[in-house]
Amino acid sequence: MINEIRRILLKYWGYHSFRPLQEDIILSVLEGKDTLALLPTGGGKSICFQVPALRNEGICIVVTPLIALMKDQVNNLKNKQIKAAAIYSGMHQREIDIVLDNATYGDLKFLYISPERLESEMFRERLEQMSVSLIAVDEAHCISQWGYDFRPPYLKIAEARQLIPGVPILALTATATPVVVDDIQEKLEFQKKNVFQKSFSRNNLAYIVHKSEDKFGQMLRMINKNPGTGIIYVRNRRRTKEVADFLTKQNIKADFYHAGLDPKTRERKQDEWVHEKIKVMVSTNAFGMGIDKPNVRFVVHLDLPDSLEAYFQEAGRAGRDEKESFALLLFDDSDIGNSRRNFENSYPPRETIKAVYQAIGNYYQLAEGSGKDLSFDFDLHELCETYRFSPVIVYSSLKFLEKEGYILMNESFYSPSKLFIPINHEDLYRFQVENPKFDPFIKLLLRLYSGLFNDFVKINENEIAIKGDIKKELALKYLFTLSKFGVINYLQAKSKPQIVFLKERLDVKNLLLSSTNYEERKAEASRRMESVINYASESNQCRSQILLNYFGEKNSNRCGKCDVCLKRNKLKINDLEFDKISNEISKMIRKSALTLQEIVFDMDGFQEEKVIEVIRWLEEGGQIIKNSDQQYEWRKQFRLFI
Repeated sequence: MINEIRRILLKYWGYHSFRPLQEDIILSVLEGKDTLALLPTGGGKSICFQVPALRNEGICIVVTPLIALMKDQVNNLKNKQIKAAAIYSGMHQREIDIVLDNATYGDLKFLYISPERLESEMFRERLEQMSVSLIAVDEAHCISQWGYDFRPPYLKIAEARQLIPGVPILALTATATPVVVDDIQEKLEFQKKNVFQKSFSRNNLAYIVHKSEDKFGQMLRMINKNPGTGIIYVRNRRRTKEVADFLTKQNIKADFYHAGLDPKTRERKQDEWVHEKIKVMVSTNAFGMGIDKPNVRFVVHLDLPDSLEAYFQEAGRAGRDEKESFALLLFDDSDIGNSRRNFENSYPPRETIKAVYQAIGNYYQLAEGSGKDLSFDFDLHELCETYRFSPVIVYSSLKFLEKEGYILMNESFYSPSKLFIPINHEDLYRFQVENPKFDPFIKLLLRLYSGLFNDFVKINENEIAIKGDIKKELALKYLFTLSKFGVINYLQAKSKPQIVFLKERLDVKNLLLSSTNYEERKAEASRRMESVINYASESNQCRSQILLNYFGEKNSNRCGKCDVCLKRNKLKINDLEFDKISNEISKMIRKSALTLQEIVFDMDGFQEEKVIEVIRWLEEGGQIIKNSDQQYEWRKQFRLFI
């Protein structure tokens, strides 16, 4: 079996050996065991399900919430001559039918689906007929309400398992706390707990935090010090352009990126950064997911992230080639206040959430009881202008409605125009004879594009107009008219974000927003926010240790290269001595406040200068404070991470 999977790896990926843990995970899956794989960003998660799926007969169902990533992986598999397809919100019903037919009766090896697809009765019926070898669940932390990106449709995966008994499941994620690790296995109904976890430690990555009133100056020093490419993360779209313009004026090749740009522009900018035509990409958190660029030398956060999970994933995009890299977080006192305000705005009152739900139903003119599975182009600015809502409040309300399973918001992605002929050759010929006006246009389509009777084919309206020697407006008129007649299925290109109604529109009085869910999620989000603030404010403990402890690795060593460790190294006290001295000081002054002289006098067995150095260190870090009597006491509010 080992030789088989290594041959597959070499044949399709050109690698002679697996990365650490990949082979163990694959063998676990091939033994039919439910498996949870925790691999850091860039750790090669996709190979863990693609290799066993290629080794076994049947199809692999891949559940992922990221449409752009889904389409990218399907294209990559097709380039390797592996048959793969995807189903996601916004597709034409006939497109979905064709993909499901190929998955059920054809030789498709991979079917990528968005999680809400599992709620479709049609999909469930087809699933029972498929020969499924494996279910792969990407971004598996989304199944846990304790995770930072909970998505209710993920909870339907366990129900779907009942339709294909005996099929193992492979859950994959880059970031999960111990609580989430247990919750994933429980929610996916693992037969037995089975976790493969690579250490979250990144030995080549130096985590640096600076409290600074001159963020741009600190940022510039980081950029100029590093010859490679980097990413700068900011919180809002407007700031991406501001920072990029500032860098350009400093003769640094920079560009900006956010989800509000059209897909072609985003693709161009991303490509220029990947191929190092630009050095720095300034972005919101929309950038980086699925980009395989190993030689990113630095990642800078100019704003506090919402969670340590998000920070770890974004910072982890630096140094995937295992060469020295840097993750710099810059903050000031105002950032902490802004972070807490943003948190409060993220949880509008339940009545406000209901008002937003009512508004979007009216905006799309949906009658009560209708709209299930329908998707619409979504323009946040236009909705806010129409109903005089704050964009932050609308977005936060929609995110909560998404977490309650009422709607889904898809990121904007480019979907080219497509055409399919749903009738047979004879019926089409009869239509042409009976409608000679359309005959030349139909012949033109058949001449330009092959396979129109079998599947949706990408088309170009400009090409059709030029080849047919007609204006584009007339070509579009013909396409829409023939589509109304049912002779063709014409899907015009899309590039806007989509909003999908997962349930029929309800009377707002019947819209259930669980107060327990609301309060629990708010409390959990508050805990995550405070973890970020504590991480940024901490000046005594190794950054890497704090992050590793957050993800359940309790006994890690100091990294020796973060800002805290570099300062600590100057003390010339080894870790064992430092820990012994600081623990003794802690025991002493927790009992009663003591002066410097009293502490030094009572510290038998330690050199006086080393004791004084540790006291200064603890005082600078805020763990101990000096009262009005010049006595040291333990700071009650101080929170230890370990």
